[in-house]
Amino acid sequence: MQPGLVRIAMAAALVVPFGFAQDLPAPPPAVQEPAPASTPAPLIRIASGDLLEVSVYGIPELKQELRVSSSGHISLPLVGAIQVAGSSSEQAEKLIAQRLLEGGFLNNPHVSVFVKEFATQGVSILGEVAKPGIYPLLGSRRLFDAISAAGGLTERAGKVVTITRRDRPQEPQLVNLSRDPAEQSASNVEILPGDTIVVSKAGVVYVVGEVNRPSGFVMDKNDTMTVLQAVAMAEGTSPVASLDSARLIRKTQNGHTDIPIQLKQILAGKQPDVPLQAEDILFVPRSLGKSAARRSVDAILQIVTGIAIFGRR
Repeated sequence: MQPGLVRIAMAAALVVPFGFAQDLPAPPPAVQEPAPASTPAPLIRIASGDLLEVSVYGIPELKQELRVSSSGHISLPLVGAIQVAGSSSEQAEKLIAQRLLEGGFLNNPHVSVFVKEFATQGVSILGEVAKPGIYPLLGSRRLFDAISAAGGLTERAGKVVTITRRDRPQEPQLVNLSRDPAEQSASNVEILPGDTIVVSKAGVVYVVGEVNRPSGFVMDKNDTMTVLQAVAMAEGTSPVASLDSARLIRKTQNGHTDIPIQLKQILAGKQPDVPLQAEDILFVPRSLGKSAARRSVDAILQIVTGIAIFGRR
């Protein structure tokens, strides 16, 4: 008989002498300190390919390192195959202890399961971050740590972050990034191995035509923007601008809609400011010549396309 099998057989004989299950002494109680009140951390669940260290208190012969199979099982002496994928470490401990108890091997088993190596150690960080990619996750990490590892947010980043857990791909978690320091701690959620983080893109409003800085402007963290704010970000209109002929090009389900904007009246405070939506285009034509004022929507869209291709200033 092989030495390894001899040790297991001896362990089994030690555990069940004369056909009766052995009562093992309970492990010494751990000193527990009251934990501060906080939001419960999400469970880290075992997955196929993870490396587990399984031990039974009082029986060193049963301590093993086991790789979770592609079917999610591990195979232990005495109890055979056990499905552990999808379970937490605590749940796996209870499963193994129950098998030992039901098989009559131990009356009071104390099992420990420790995940020594995750099959998917990295965290994928995508979307509006400076350096998208896969980053290793060692120890306890939170959302802001992951974003910082990816070089931080871009200037086009929105305020919504989607986190998809590897064990619950159909239940993504949405996190709102707040500029309020009092609310930032709630946004800094815990990140687990195998998570996928996607930072959304903020909306953009384009201002083209007779303004001093035609460009596309990011709506700050997906907040609202108005016509006056957009004109201010474009550094005002030029002296030859036709303020009474400004137009708002808005994308709808049925195509683009051309909306007249009385910019002169809005600037004078005689008409209410107009809220803008993401991807709106504010076009301010020249006052000289009717051709510019009557420029087609297609021509305006070509101008915006050029701005999008060559970058926003």
